[in-house]
Amino acid sequence: MKSVVLGASLAAVVASAATADVTYSFTNQTWTGFQFTEAFAAGSLAGTLTGASINVTLNASVAYTYADDLAIYVAGTPLALGGALQCGGYSTLSAAQRYFWPNGGSSAPGTTSIGTVNFTTGLNMTGSTNSVWVGNGYGASGTSGTFTGSVTLHGVNAVPAPGAVALLGLAGLVGRRRRA
Repeated sequence: MKSVVLGASLAAVVASAATADVTYSFTNQTWTGFQFTEAFAAGSLAGTLTGASINVTLNASVAYTYADDLAIYVAGTPLALGGALQCGGYSTLSAAQRYFWPNGGSSAPGTTSIGTVNFTTGLNMTGSTNSVWVGNGYGASGTSGTFTGSVTLHGVNAVPAPGAVALLGLAGLVGRRRRA
């Protein structure tokens, strides 16, 4: 009986952790113009993306990449213009929704961009075919920026990998068998 309670408790812990916002962190990450990294793959988030926060420092800049050029871009795979959302970046990726960070308009090393943007229309990420990309939203030729910090996505949570859920179930069965 205790193992069933333990299994239920672990499932509750996983479920409660799933209600938190998700954060993508990086250290001394260099992105050239319009270069992006897939931070969260399609189907790996659940909930409605309602906003984003940024807390980054621009460590180095080439050809006028600013701190607020760090961009979040929600689009399918492979990466292409015309995604669902762009937050940050000087150059347009022709997204359906576009937002700018509240500060960070300098290319001087040490410039920070810190703030939150609430989206007018939330994006349902549950079962979405869109990925969340993070990178340099200044697309001029020869540009690059090196950033340290994080972006936080509000209103969504990470979908537990099937293996993690199976492992919890297996732990419950093993615990139950030991007592039998």
